[in-house]
Amino acid sequence: MSDNHFDVLHFDVLIVGAGLSGIGAAVHLKSDCPDRSFAILEGRDAIGGTWDLFRYPGIRSDSDMYTLGYKFKPWTAAKAIADGPSIRSYIRETAHENDVERHIRFGHKVTAARWSSEDARWTVTTAGKDGSTHYFTCGFLYMCSGYYSYTQGYTPDFPGAADFRGQTIHPQFWPENLDYTGRNVVIIGSGATAVTLVPEMAKKAAHVTMLQRSPTYVVSRPGVDAIADWLREHLPAKLAYSLVRLKNVSLGMLFYRMTRTQPAKVKAKLLDGVRQHLGPDYDIDKHFNPKYNPWDQRLCLVPDADLFDSIKNGSASVVTDQIETFTATGIKLKSGAELPADIIVTATGLKLEALGGMKLNVDGRDVDPSECLAYKGMMFSGVPNLAISFGYINASWTLRSDLIGLYVGRLLNHMKATGTSIATPRPGPEDVPEKLAMDLSSGYVQRGAGALPKSGQRAPWKVTANYALDLMELRFGKVADGAMVFSKAGAVADTAPMPTMLAEAAE
Repeated sequence: MSDNHFDVLHFDVLIVGAGLSGIGAAVHLKSDCPDRSFAILEGRDAIGGTWDLFRYPGIRSDSDMYTLGYKFKPWTAAKAIADGPSIRSYIRETAHENDVERHIRFGHKVTAARWSSEDARWTVTTAGKDGSTHYFTCGFLYMCSGYYSYTQGYTPDFPGAADFRGQTIHPQFWPENLDYTGRNVVIIGSGATAVTLVPEMAKKAAHVTMLQRSPTYVVSRPGVDAIADWLREHLPAKLAYSLVRLKNVSLGMLFYRMTRTQPAKVKAKLLDGVRQHLGPDYDIDKHFNPKYNPWDQRLCLVPDADLFDSIKNGSASVVTDQIETFTATGIKLKSGAELPADIIVTATGLKLEALGGMKLNVDGRDVDPSECLAYKGMMFSGVPNLAISFGYINASWTLRSDLIGLYVGRLLNHMKATGTSIATPRPGPEDVPEKLAMDLSSGYVQRGAGALPKSGQRAPWKVTANYALDLMELRFGKVADGAMVFSKAGAVADTAPMPTMLAEAAE
């Protein structure tokens, strides 16, 4: 495609992002709406999204692959908690098997999307790496670009950071071929990235210290699912996969419910698990006992207790303290202690970003996602013909993204059957914003609250963390549910994200 503004290609559906969600969305679309033309716009040069971007040592899934994998493609590898390269291969294999690769247009970073009700179509602007600008149009826009910025992570403004003579690294931008053999490493953070890096880097480093301001819940699970292995040995692959998926979804839902109804009991159980690994003399309360309840923030999963093993054998340690300043040779803590470091890794989080950072305009009005209500956890109030693939925070991402893929097909087919071309979620005056769509107390969520839509207090505006409820609503619920307004091209309706009453309540 040239730089000419008028050189515009049209598709029935444009999918943005060729990661786990985007490839899954394309497979669902091909299966459920085989008569629709589509393309996938990917800003980078490779399939994989998160799993191609992140290359830090030991990167792995933070949930089991029987639920992180697609419903339609069984995960057949031995490891239930898989490493990044294996997941990347799985996504690429899915794209190849389903003839999706030819639909991907690499090097197209979506920067803006403008909706016209008069024409019932989106005009999408993309930027090439060479500075060129390209344009596409589509009847339906399907965002699968994740929820964080690919171009910048979050790093606090640490005092004295410029004085440190060693190397400071954010995991999102890991240097290729970094040699940390025999070096002292300090990893700042206590989330999924930190607990992954510590045991992996401890294999080669002189010593690895995980420096945390406050603890996180950490739970060990076997890297291999023995029940899954037995079922695969005795049953057809798809049936075995479905049963293991059902088992893991059910157990996950049960556990999450217990964290909401019996938080003290669950907390005690989690701490007992850590104590069994580290022994009675280890200060569990200081280093692994958070002040919040389980699942107020994400739990950290470690396979086969690898983090605890590295602590026990002395190759790694956990320090719970606050940073006073970086020094030339490490970090000075507020307690007065100093941590020597050759390498400092700032595993301090992500920067939330709605819609891949693109600007959104509906009939001449700029749209701020934070001023919208989330419809079924996948569309924005007042925004026509746009869906976003947004997974779970308390379970595997793909569980909900698969359901959203199925719903998009149902929505498109309903519009075709009824001769309508515009579908706009429209809340009523009684649908009042209640909380953020991503309901966690984690720092990265609170910092990025301005990028997130709101959840209402009732369906279909209430964002649930319940797979069973979402299954009933997205897979079997009515498409024409009264909250979704259908119309034809040329009918320019009120596209305010919320009625005035709702906007005032949200302030």
